[in-house]
Formats: sequence, C-alpha cells, structure tokens
Amino acid sequence: MIVTPAAVTFLALGGVPMVQSGDDLSDILFAACDATGEALRDGDIIVLAQKIISKAEGRAIRLADVTPSAAAIDLAVQCDKDPRLVELILSESRDVMRVRRGVLIVRHRLGLVLANAGIDQSNIAQDGEGVALLLPRDPDASAAALRAAVLARSKADVAVVIIDSLGRAWRKGTCGVAIGVAGMAGLLDLRGVPDLHGRPLQTSELGLADEVAGAASLVMGQAGEGRPIVLARGIARGPVDGRAADLIREPALDLFP
Repeated sequence: MIVTPAAVTFLALGGVPMVQSGDDLSDILFAACDATGEALRDGDIIVLAQKIISKAEGRAIRLADVTPSAAAIDLAVQCDKDPRLVELILSESRDVMRVRRGVLIVRHRLGLVLANAGIDQSNIAQDGEGVALLLPRDPDASAAALRAAVLARSKADVAVVIIDSLGRAWRKGTCGVAIGVAGMAGLLDLRGVPDLHGRPLQTSELGLADEVAGAASLVMGQAGEGRPIVLARGIARGPVDGRAADLIREPALDLFP
C-alpha cells in the first residue's frame, strides 16, 4: 500500500543553460544540482520540461526545410495555420480529431490527444524562417536513459518525469502532464485499498505522474522563467516500472473520440 505523504517539496534547480542539440542532460542536471546546493538522493523525482529533452535530442525543425503536401495545404486553409507547420503536425499524428479556424486537434503517434501534435515555437531560438520543436520520439525511453545515467554517476535511485503543458477536455487552460516516466508509477491502481470506513475502493486509479507534473509545472512557470528542471522530494513513487504510456486511455475505452 502506498502511504500518502503529508508534505512534499518541489525545488526549481538553478544554473540551467540554453540546451542545444547533442547536449548531455545528465551533465546539465548535475551542474544544476551543484549550482543549487543540492545532492540527489534515493527516492527523489527529477521533473524536466519537454522542451529541453526535445532540444537535446535534435527535434528542432526549420520550417524552411519542410515541403507541405496537398493534404497539409488543404487543412491549413481550414485551420488558418502555416501549411509547413501543418505538415509537421500530420507527420507526428495518427488521426486528425477536430479542425476549426485556429484549432487543430490530433491524436499524436504516442497516443496523446492534443493541439498541434504538441509542436511548439515558444522559447525556441528562431532563425528568421521559423523553427518548430517536436515532442521527443520516445519520452519514456528518454526518461529511462536519464534515470540510468544518474544511477551510474551518483548511485542515487531517482525517478524521472518529462512533462508538457496540455489542454484538457471540458476545461479551459493548460496543465502540466507527464509524457515520459521512469522509476515510478505513471498510473497508480488504488482499487481494493480501504477508504475511511474500510470499504474497498472499486474504481480509483490515480494519475500519479500527472499530479507530479502539475505541481512541478507551477514551479517551472510557463513563460520566460528559465526553470526547466525541478527536484521533487518526499513523494511515494509506487511501483518503479511505470511509464507515461500507462496513462493513455485505450481507443476502445475512449468514449469521446
């Protein structure tokens, strides 16, 4: 049984530079810990903004290098977006879910349902022609690789969560969501756990990694704060073999496609 902590801490690490393609994120993480006066401990959770993962993995694409297809050009007219950007969105998507002026909602190849396939142009150095940043190819694998690097360098058994800001059905505003997880539960099954009156919970499943993501997002900020790495401490991590993929609802159970 997971014991819910009464208090946890979320600390943004300082000294994080502008990440470039090919950068070693473990080097950046340990330098940021040193700059903040922190040492990693067993049970810590390292939360990273998706953008620095994508930048390090070379997922920035110059729009000048993109040739839009006929389908992208047609869709761009419907949603009033750059056809080159729409081509990138389609290349990252399984299905187009909704289209209207200014809005293009897709099911990403990772299973996420989100606007513009998660492709973003904020907080990215532009070259005059425009640069777009795609999501990591495999965020769960990216999280696992960084977790392994930390363990090899410091012997600290940490979890890693990669987060992005996504919109939500039925509610306005974006919220931090886990898109990559390693070393902790993504989805925590609480079915069978007794409530206050001893009655076993019947349907309760906790999006633990998403809750961590939402809290860390408050510390990171959403604009020019420059705080893309957060150290979370005091959280019961649950099973260590979880993935962000565990949080994706299977299409057969999606009642609102």
